[in-house]
Order: sequence, then C-alpha cells, then structure tokens
Amino acid sequence: MDKYITFVGFFSGFCTTVAFVPQAYKVWKTKSTKDISLWMFLIFTIGVASWLVYGVLTNNLPIIFANIVTLFLAFVILVAKIKFN
Repeated sequence: MDKYITFVGFFSGFCTTVAFVPQAYKVWKTKSTKDISLWMFLIFTIGVASWLVYGVLTNNLPIIFANIVTLFLAFVILVAKIKFN
C-alpha cells in the first residue's frame, strides 16, 4: 500500500509542477509579465519554499522533488516579473 501512496504523491507533484512549465516558457519567451501579480507570485514562491522545507523535515520524497522543481519554475517567473516589469 505504501508504494501506491508514494506513486500518488509523485504523480500529484508531477502534475502540479508540470503545469508551470508553459507559463515559465511563455514569460521567458515573450518577456511579458504584465498580467501576473507580483504579490501573488511572491507569496506563492514563499509557500513552495515552505513546502520544500516541510518535505525535507518529514523526509517525504514526493514533496521534496515536486517542490524543488516548482520552486525553480516559480523563481524563474518571479525574477522575470521583477526584471521585465
């Protein structure tokens, strides 16, 4: 049963992380972030970093892996928002 729970965790993390790839790509390609809220993305990035810390503290690999990648993608968008705005 633990393998199924871990699979669901990795699958969920994969889906929610991959969802950011098109946005990060579009932002980087167009250099436009006018429709993205700086405050929302700043709070979101802090939340993702907090989930990563939680994953590390609880040794939860699906949470760790998903939030490492999501944090990178969110950081790319956040930097673009600050740089291109």
